[in-house]
Amino acid sequence: MLEIFNIIRWQDVVDILAVAFVIYQLLSIIRGTRSVQMLLGIVVLSIVYFMASVLDLTALMWMMKTFLSSILLIIIIVFQQDIRRALTQVGKSPFQKNSDVEEKELDEVIRTVFYLSKRRIGALIIIERETGLKDFVESGFELDAHLTKELLISIFMPVSPLHDGGVIVTKGRIQTAGCILPLTQNPYINKRFGTRHRAALGLSEETDAVVLVVSEETQEVSLVQHGALTTVGDEPALRNSLRAIFIGKQAHASSWKGWIHRS
Repeated sequence: MLEIFNIIRWQDVVDILAVAFVIYQLLSIIRGTRSVQMLLGIVVLSIVYFMASVLDLTALMWMMKTFLSSILLIIIIVFQQDIRRALTQVGKSPFQKNSDVEEKELDEVIRTVFYLSKRRIGALIIIERETGLKDFVESGFELDAHLTKELLISIFMPVSPLHDGGVIVTKGRIQTAGCILPLTQNPYINKRFGTRHRAALGLSEETDAVVLVVSEETQEVSLVQHGALTTVGDEPALRNSLRAIFIGKQAHASSWKGWIHRS
């Protein structure tokens, strides 16, 4: 038994932990998406190929071998969204400033969504973080306007030509309105969620943006981040959640920068 510990090097332990961590992160990224079913399908085909080789089923083994020989290309095509999301997360810098949104601007957004909620007016507000949203910005109408409750309300009024799309907030300013967002491909989404919620989930699956959704049917206000949707009951609860995401992270990043500067 002790001989095993003599054979294993510390590099082997680090190697195993690193591989386990990568596999865990990959599973976390694809959890709850159609990619899980696709991955299970590839595993089943691999098992079929193994059984065909054991039982010497020549025709079946040839067919499986032909298919699996292109498995790398198949994986890239099938999991392209998940690969893009994983690379985006890997590329994040722990020292990069989280956002330029200040507390007063968050308050404007909070007061807006609950004002719209009480009047059954739907809304979709995206607050940019580290991942750039240029691709989605270009699908809307550029405003580059000061962020105020009044302007946000006017955008989402049913008579406004921009009310159906999303509003992107960048560096504390309303950058674009009427943006078209990607819909989530998650098959387990509650059927009661409409296009706004699916668009919010779809964007949050591809980026680290924080999305606020107001439902005109249920009057619910939802906070969406990293593919997860949370219903928020009142202004204090939403304020605490946004402060934890933006204000708290900014303070943490500032402390890191200060420590590096002192060093």
